[in-house]
Amino acid sequence: MTEQLLLLLAALLLDRAVGDPPWLWARLPHPVVLFGKAISLCDRLWNRPMTLSDGHEHSRRQRRRNTLRGVFAITVLLALALAVGAVLHWVFRLAGPPGLVLEVVLTAIFLAQKSLLDHVSAVAVALRRNGISGGRYAVSMIVGRDTSALDEAGICRAALESLSENFADGVVAPALWYGLLGLPGIMAYKMLNTADSMIGHKNEKYQDFGWAAARLDDLANWPAARLSGWLIVLAAAVNDGRQAAARTLAVMLADHGLHRSPNSGWPEAACAGALDVALAGPRVYNGERVNEPMMNAAGRRDISAGHVVRGLMLIDRAFQGLIAATLIAVFLLAAG
Repeated sequence: MTEQLLLLLAALLLDRAVGDPPWLWARLPHPVVLFGKAISLCDRLWNRPMTLSDGHEHSRRQRRRNTLRGVFAITVLLALALAVGAVLHWVFRLAGPPGLVLEVVLTAIFLAQKSLLDHVSAVAVALRRNGISGGRYAVSMIVGRDTSALDEAGICRAALESLSENFADGVVAPALWYGLLGLPGIMAYKMLNTADSMIGHKNEKYQDFGWAAARLDDLANWPAARLSGWLIVLAAAVNDGRQAAARTLAVMLADHGLHRSPNSGWPEAACAGALDVALAGPRVYNGERVNEPMMNAAGRRDISAGHVVRGLMLIDRAFQGLIAATLIAVFLLAAG
């Protein structure tokens, strides 16, 4: 376990320094792209959306069968990811020190701290250089909502929500699963998280087939979401002092349940409290308006690019906290 955490620490530092170099993925397929192809294949082979042609009872049976097909599909995909991770772990250990380096590199590829900060930073830069139109385009690269009618505050809210949510499921969760289960753990998590983003939707096509992927993703992200929130509380304490940390904690505990996700509300509410801004609220996805209450509703609503920059500093500090926590775990295991 100590060696595994040392490799994780090296991967976190490598991701912080290098991130995902575009020149590499212009020449090679990213592992997540390969995961996506496997998920798409399962979708084509086994997804049979409900039709309304044969009566209510037949439709119920059809939906039940499609749910079972979805359970089978995600089981196959997770088994594949675990098996590939186990084989790679075995090969890397046989290779000695060069294999350990390769494992660190592969683990860093599945983390997304630098790329997350870069993409969100691009929103603040675009707003300042190109105004609302530039900000709308930049934020459309990182969120699934309709950005065509967003004002500056809406753009900044979307950027901060994406920043805090993806800190949890793009950085903390894969790091946690690698720390617990090594390469098989991080590869299975990334397969599951990719499946949720592709088929875990509550629409006619995926509400049954993607049910298992969505529920398992909620379960896999449960510990990381809460850990992410606490890391943001600590980051607020370091950046802005005890009073900011107390506000961050209070908002996180009070408002995390306002989010439609059982997990995303923890880091998003913590971010809202730390920056003292209101996040979430009504927005549009695929032409449909989603009405949700504001987290930290008493916080500032006319937010700007400066708040996005402060959010970047906050999450960067939280990432430093994750590195420190990993280092402390290494020392504790070594001492024990």
